[in-house]
Amino acid sequence: MSLANAACRFADTKQRVEGRLLIVTPVRNEANHLRAVGEAMVAQDRRPDLWVVVDDGSTDGSTAVLEELQDRVPFMRVERAASAGDATRDRLAMGAVPRAFNIGLAAVGDEGFDFVGKIDGDISLPPQYFRVLLSRFARDPSLGIAGGTILERRGRADWRAVAVPGHHVPGAVKLYRRDCLQQIGGVRNTLAWDTIDEMYARMLGFTTRSYRDLEVIHHKRTGAAAGVVRAKSRHGACAWIAHYPLYFAVLRGMRLAATRPAVVSGLAFLYGYAKAACTGVPRVPDPAFRRHVRAELAARIPLSVSAARRRN
Repeated sequence: MSLANAACRFADTKQRVEGRLLIVTPVRNEANHLRAVGEAMVAQDRRPDLWVVVDDGSTDGSTAVLEELQDRVPFMRVERAASAGDATRDRLAMGAVPRAFNIGLAAVGDEGFDFVGKIDGDISLPPQYFRVLLSRFARDPSLGIAGGTILERRGRADWRAVAVPGHHVPGAVKLYRRDCLQQIGGVRNTLAWDTIDEMYARMLGFTTRSYRDLEVIHHKRTGAAAGVVRAKSRHGACAWIAHYPLYFAVLRGMRLAATRPAVVSGLAFLYGYAKAACTGVPRVPDPAFRRHVRAELAARIPLSVSAARRRN
């Protein structure tokens, strides 16, 4: 279905009542992907009630594409944000993405919405994505944060799922129950924000889950903008910020050493963790948060060992 035809159909389609849905999409230099992202958004079985796209200082023609889409998508609104700092630096490490998300959320407010989502500007969703997720929120009142599984291209035609634990929802595809988002204090403008939000959600009794049967297309490989090695180093710094202990960092580094680029990936993760520790990068300043992180890890380690033994 073309974008124009789907947009016309939107005006005549009564959406099922499953709660009002707000989606915020931070965008910087995604001109090559935005039309595909827009096509996928309009093709949803259950479309957002409002889709806010925040142009975070794009310089590649994204602004023109967004203006074109806004004219053709009736539930879309474009907001502008001044670029966050030096464009040559690692923007994820600067917290630019959650900052842009919060700018979009502040522009419209979340009053009147039951669910708030963050979908990145290089993500294409399957048509049933929001309908299925909202039905799962309806069945499970404890579900606070949910999302799908990201597929990335490996080689020319091979799409593979990005492996994450079942309790972790990647930052590119977050959907929050509004009550949960408010109770955790919103999304923080910092590195590791998409780990911190989930930890606080589980501290408050919510569950968090990524669903393997909801596959989304990521048009760029994770970490592509900053480089794979830098991305692994950034993940190490995230582990430090979120109070993951040294033994976890070592175990994680050993596991990553088996991924591409072999050995270097694990070393980069450990370097990021050690550098953050040595330079005094601030951690979450909440003793209760630290205790919860350590307790979760202590509970998961035995389960991971048991699963490894069963596989062997």
